[in-house]
Amino acid sequence: MLHDPNRIYIFDTTLRDGEQVPGSQLTTPEKIIIAEALEKLGVDVIEAGFPISSPGDFQSVVELSKAIREPIICALTRANKGDIDCAAEALKFAKRPRIHTGIGSSDMHIQYKFNSTREKILERGVEAVKYAKQFVEDVEFYAEDAGRADNVFLAQMIEAVIAAGATVVNIPDTNGYCLPEQYGEKIKFLKENVKNIDQAIISVHCHNDLGLATANSIAGLHNGARQVECTINGIGERAGNTSLEEVVMILNTHKALGYHDLININTKHLYGLSGMVSRMMRMPVQPNKAIVGKNAFAHSSGIHQDGFLKHRENYEIINPEDVGIDSADIVLTARSGRAALKHHLERLGYTIEKIDLDHTYQKFLELADEKKEVKDDDLLKLMGADETNYKNGISINSIKVTTGDQEQPEAEINLHFNGEDHTATATGNGPVSATINAILTVLKKDIEIKEFNIHSIHGGSDDVSKVDMRVMFEDKSYMGYGFSTDIVRASANAYLDALNKFV
Repeated sequence: MLHDPNRIYIFDTTLRDGEQVPGSQLTTPEKIIIAEALEKLGVDVIEAGFPISSPGDFQSVVELSKAIREPIICALTRANKGDIDCAAEALKFAKRPRIHTGIGSSDMHIQYKFNSTREKILERGVEAVKYAKQFVEDVEFYAEDAGRADNVFLAQMIEAVIAAGATVVNIPDTNGYCLPEQYGEKIKFLKENVKNIDQAIISVHCHNDLGLATANSIAGLHNGARQVECTINGIGERAGNTSLEEVVMILNTHKALGYHDLININTKHLYGLSGMVSRMMRMPVQPNKAIVGKNAFAHSSGIHQDGFLKHRENYEIINPEDVGIDSADIVLTARSGRAALKHHLERLGYTIEKIDLDHTYQKFLELADEKKEVKDDDLLKLMGADETNYKNGISINSIKVTTGDQEQPEAEINLHFNGEDHTATATGNGPVSATINAILTVLKKDIEIKEFNIHSIHGGSDDVSKVDMRVMFEDKSYMGYGFSTDIVRASANAYLDALNKFV
């Protein structure tokens, strides 16, 4: 027995099923970066690719096998010797290799995809497992379209492939067809009717065509499955796969289920890995995406904001720090109440006891009606502040940056600060980094950049860029905004805009 039946295994297929999204293909070095992050996250299995599909996929499996030490490295095949030979060759450097082979199990696939019979398909599946077993000890079998398969035939197939040597049996809801209770009953049927089921781990692989992938995966676990196949951000074919972060946080949040101690995921890496996958695969995360979406921990309703500020758990069942997000956002809109306005004014250094909050709130509502979202700059203007009225008014006199292919970028900056001019020089990974480091050399404070976003305003070679930046200082968050045709200057302006709110 290769696996512990009392564990729940997280099988990540971001680099295989997730990469099947049009326009989201990754290079081998990019795959290695993501795979190393998945290893750090704590996933048990990484499906590295489909080696027979292309030379690039083959090479990616080879290189991932060399780079990754702890997780099992899995390669996908169809139920034929050519695919399996190719996968075995690609996995030769893997410390813990797995071949993932299989064939269709529904009458729909058997008739219209394979033009075959149940008996012949069953024979092909068994032969594929036996052949793969010659190369690796760990063989996973997938019964494609199991969600629509006849349960009695599916049980017959699963029993036969386990007898042939399969260590994991994957029961995919390939088309996202099942309702949770249907899928749970299917897993339960296999547990109760496959004589040798205790000799393999049942795996669930659910697609999201009806928005039920996560619910179906949890239903599978309830009924005896012990491996969940999923992707970061739920990316994948058509409407995507089961979202890794959703499954993991469901298990962690509902501790009464008793599953949270059976997984080895470091959830603090979830948000950072989500952003990495989104950027590299050019797949934006929808703002309202559970767990990792921009709005997942943002509160804009006045009633919600008031309740949240009184006691976080009134409106948050997950602590944002647990998934790698510094804090929840109190977003100021026309729906916000006095509690939210008071919170942000105090964060910006205003003493509420000295402010007529009712009068200020009425002015705020007038401003909020004109804008979709009220930012720090808007509040400062509302309170009568401008760039020269910041507490100590740091301003830029000049910036000089030198960079090139053969030298580390260096920035020289002259700042007006505390009534005097200060000059400093620093290096960095890039011109923006060097400029920020030079500013910090002057200020001598521990200030961390948490978000850095660049937006183009007009387009064209003389484009004006807007930079918004969030920095952390003494456990408080401050936003800054900067504009310029030069991205370094825009970044420096944004950084100083944030600093001027607390320095």
